[in-house]
Amino acid sequence: MDNTLYTCGLFIDLQKAFDTVDHSMLLEKLNHYGIINDWFASYLNKTRSPSPDKTQTNQKNTSSKETVLSGVPQGSVLGPLLFLIYINDTANSCDQLQFYLFADDTNLLFAHQNLKTLEFIVNDELSRVYNCHNWLLANKLSLNIMKSNYVIF
Repeated sequence: MDNTLYTCGLFIDLQKAFDTVDHSMLLEKLNHYGIINDWFASYLNKTRSPSPDKTQTNQKNTSSKETVLSGVPQGSVLGPLLFLIYINDTANSCDQLQFYLFADDTNLLFAHQNLKTLEFIVNDELSRVYNCHNWLLANKLSLNIMKSNYVIF
């Protein structure tokens, strides 16, 4: 703004972000960053549904333990960190937008002196990141359009 540029701020919400993290993909990404993943594999595989104990649904039926193949624990210390590692490569999906990631909040910024050019570039770059054939689909995530927004400064 000090340089008299238009700036577009995009505020992205991912649908059920923590619940949809694919464990096998997360472990691959941890390995890519050089993080030993045996402990994390054990940590993620101990997540059970609906709980470690059996849950009685009525007097005759009892639910069984099932291994959950996606999701990171919300409210845990590791949950936001693991999610950030999972989405860290989203910035590689486009060239011009600046990414600011914090847990499941993704903010994107782009500035330009011409408003029409700003609009064109932002839309083009977003189509690379959030097009159904690109980063979101590859990472088994989906955009929550109703909770995502933009502001032009």
